[in-house]
Amino acid sequence: MTYIPPKKWAWDSESGGKFASINRPIAGAKHEKELQVGKHPLQLYSLATPNGVKVTVMLEELLAAGHTGAEYDAWLIDIQEGDQFGSGFVDVNPNSKIPALMDTTNGSRVFESGAILLYLAEKFGAFLPSDPAARTEVMNWLFWLQGSAPYLGGGFGHFYAYAPEKFEYAIDRFTMEAKRQLDVLDRNLADRDFLAGDEYSIADIATAPWYGSVLKGTVYDAAEFLDAGSYKNVNRWADAVMNRPAYLRGKMVNRKWGEPSEQLHERHDASDFELKTQDKIES
Repeated sequence: MTYIPPKKWAWDSESGGKFASINRPIAGAKHEKELQVGKHPLQLYSLATPNGVKVTVMLEELLAAGHTGAEYDAWLIDIQEGDQFGSGFVDVNPNSKIPALMDTTNGSRVFESGAILLYLAEKFGAFLPSDPAARTEVMNWLFWLQGSAPYLGGGFGHFYAYAPEKFEYAIDRFTMEAKRQLDVLDRNLADRDFLAGDEYSIADIATAPWYGSVLKGTVYDAAEFLDAGSYKNVNRWADAVMNRPAYLRGKMVNRKWGEPSEQLHERHDASDFELKTQDKIES
């Protein structure tokens, strides 16, 4: 039966699908809950979705590069349980989306994953070139990602993997766009090592958790459907980025699914990773 939209939409039932219980057309806190605060200057409140992984990878890369001021506490925000609607989290991010960051050195709140990457890059002078032309190219691809990923996630990912019913039009529409975006990346990476050129940057850190994960089948289980192997340049780039030690650490943080040895629900010290490694060896 063809759906005919009413003259005025009303929120009178859940829309169905994996995230129906947390979707609503209004903003603001649903309950009172203070955020926990640890000992480090940077306090991260997140979950290891692609947007969350961007930030934990960035923090681990900064620490690997010797920026000790990037030490951080990472607290798990379980979006399936509605943690993002607690009053403390809403104070940090009024949009109720992960990730959100508090910098206790200056009282800054930072929300939206791209904004957090840019904030950290400027704060520590890392993974963002100072040369105007090179910086602009990084920003081009960072903003490309921020504008494109919703079509990959909320568009293709939702209708292909999460929607309660499969609709050919919606899946075809967003599959076409997802493949077009992958082709944009593949053509760009034909003659450069990283998205913005020869240097690894926040553009790569932002993009790999989305497009690399989709091609590797760790998000949406759609690698075969999208003919992932045909994007040779994106796969080569994804392997280079996603096998970096800092990336491998970062993707574990605030993760609560998959193999237990690959989950680090909270991160408060570098030794937390060593404990997980030891657990994996012993198991």
